[in-house]
Amino acid sequence: MTTAPLPKVRIPILGRDMAVHDSGQGGVSTTDTFMFLHGNPTSSYLWRDVLPHVTDLGRVVAPDLIGHGDSDKLIDSGPDRYTFAEHSRHLDALIDALDLGDRITLVIHDWGSALGFDWARRNPDRIAGIAYMEGIVAPVTWADWPESARGIFQGMRSEAGEEMVLTRNLFIEAILPASIIRPLRAAEMDEYRRSFATPGEDRRPTLTWPRQLPIEGSPADVVALVEDYGRWMAHTTFPKLFVNAEPGSILVGPQREFCRSWPNQREVTVAGLHFIQEDSADEIGAALRAWYLDEVCTPGDR
Repeated sequence: MTTAPLPKVRIPILGRDMAVHDSGQGGVSTTDTFMFLHGNPTSSYLWRDVLPHVTDLGRVVAPDLIGHGDSDKLIDSGPDRYTFAEHSRHLDALIDALDLGDRITLVIHDWGSALGFDWARRNPDRIAGIAYMEGIVAPVTWADWPESARGIFQGMRSEAGEEMVLTRNLFIEAILPASIIRPLRAAEMDEYRRSFATPGEDRRPTLTWPRQLPIEGSPADVVALVEDYGRWMAHTTFPKLFVNAEPGSILVGPQREFCRSWPNQREVTVAGLHFIQEDSADEIGAALRAWYLDEVCTPGDR
């Protein structure tokens, strides 16, 4: 595993700057783009050892979501900021600014999966394929949630959440390393920690995200959105790659069986808990490359 962060450029988006790794157009295909979307509490750094497997096949783009990594924090942060809707607006604007074309392969994880599935549902003619792992494919109940993490996530969705996350930085210091099989190196932890080093509102994204999870019917708008894209995905015919995690964390049980029913889908299994890119980056990258060459790219680019 490499420890160095990806090179990035900064793009003005809705009054703030978003950071993005962008390889530029090139490779085997001059029309295809791979877009890697991370979730909470990570950044494009999560993909650093996966995306080199496809950099020779097309344009590779990996943004830091607003408030994450090297992207700016929002002004006037508070309990109503960094919602799914706000992240979605910033991602939409970033995709428009980057001019990614009409053959986009999404590679998505965690909240990046929800953002990616929703964007794909709204822009179906621009999707070449979707590869997803440890994602949000359907609303859940607390009984579906990992028992070992249930109390922590219930706490973050309560009044105790501010102290747990804004003060103690629980998502970075405890949940992240506990969701990876191997121990992270000091340099890796420092990179993940860097964006959320200052206590208080700089850490707000990592608290809003667990409060946005579609659990037990709340929040209603996210529940409806996830239901909508789940139904849509179940009827789409573009190529899909499901990277199953063993033993996995959130995409297990009924949720895993639901997404396994989606059509035109290849499944591979790799070792990992939730942040599987830190345990099986090369396996994910090799599976992504093989699937893309077999199922996604146009015959003239093979």
